[in-house]
Amino acid sequence: MTKKIQLINGPNLNLLGVRETDIYGTIPFENYFNDLLKKYPDMELHYFQSNIEGEIINKLHETGFSFDGIILNAGAYTHTSVAIADAVKSIKTPVVEVHISNIYQREEYRHRSFLSPACKGIIVGFGLDSYRLAVESFLNK
Repeated sequence: MTKKIQLINGPNLNLLGVRETDIYGTIPFENYFNDLLKKYPDMELHYFQSNIEGEIINKLHETGFSFDGIILNAGAYTHTSVAIADAVKSIKTPVVEVHISNIYQREEYRHRSFLSPACKGIIVGFGLDSYRLAVESFLNK
């Protein structure tokens, strides 16, 4: 059976490849996502990005009862959004929280995640490969 996985990226992650390349690297996410599609041809991978909190919540609601997994990099909303945390708590689909950088090596305010208690697991600090590791976590179930 083909697994359906939704990747959701939050604010400013549409600028991957051009913003703070010393932290986030030089590869645009769309390029990386195409590589994931090639690596996992037997999986149904979907990608969504928004800078708007409510759109992220809507996507969680839309996919959170019919997909096999959600990979969520909520960006700065990780540290501020009770609403996204509540959305993760209210859905049935397991969510893996992902961060490209090691948030524990960065500013103090990034060390707190409102999402983590509601997530299946957390992957931080492995660059874009954090997403592949999250995909693998759903394959190994």
